Amino acid sequence: LNRLAVFLEKNDALARKIKGAMVYPMVMLVVVILCTTILLWKVVPVFAGMFTGAGLQLPMPTRVVLALSAFLQHYLWMLVLGVIAAVFAVRQYYKTDGGKLMIDKMMLRFPVLGNLLRKSAVSRFTRTLGTLVSSGVSILEGLQITARTAGNRVVHDAVMKSRASISAGATISEPLKESGVFPPMVVQMINVGEQTGGLDEMLTKIADFYDDEVDAAVTALTSILEPIMIVVMGIVIGGIVVAMYLPMFDMINAVH
Repeated sequence: LNRLAVFLEKNDALARKIKGAMVYPMVMLVVVILCTTILLWKVVPVFAGMFTGAGLQLPMPTRVVLALSAFLQHYLWMLVLGVIAAVFAVRQYYKTDGGKLMIDKMMLRFPVLGNLLRKSAVSRFTRTLGTLVSSGVSILEGLQITARTAGNRVVHDAVMKSRASISAGATISEPLKESGVFPPMVVQMINVGEQTGGLDEMLTKIADFYDDEVDAAVTALTSILEPIMIVVMGIVIGGIVVAMYLPMFDMINAVH
């Protein structure tokens, strides 16, 4: 019971870290999209009417923003429906075996985020299998349970290949190495644990180490995404505002 309590606590903490790392960038992204939509949909048309009445020769940035605003005025609901349809299509595709494998592979290759997901997958795998083995569950059954809780199809397939490898009399480490998810150090430590008969202890040590690595990866992800999102917001919103004021500057210069 104590092992199970520790496992559940660690697993829950890991899930909270991953979700927490994604909250801020998602909120910032939603804010950027909402602000941009409101500017293009409600504010820019006011300027467009003013520019049309004045008969000004508009600079290129202003014409681009006005074109985007006109597109949004006419096709906003189609755009919203298109996004909803795309999200639905991706979700349905993800439910297929091929779709889940492809999307999970792409997620692991994302810069920074992929590193975080890979480290969390290693931590979850080693923590789950280590807890099961130390509780007396056979390695074959433990691997099958661990595969079901992997949360990533690439990791799931690697674990099931390891199970097949053990059933054939080979080692657990080689299929893990071939998956590309597990770092060489982890594979080597698992191999040592297999050979010395201390696999459960070795898995627990790896899990503890990668819990700290996940903490570091979450901090790195947040520190990188925060300034990027602020810069993106400044460029998008600031660019729209500047584009709307450029014709006014031309008017002032013409008067002088």
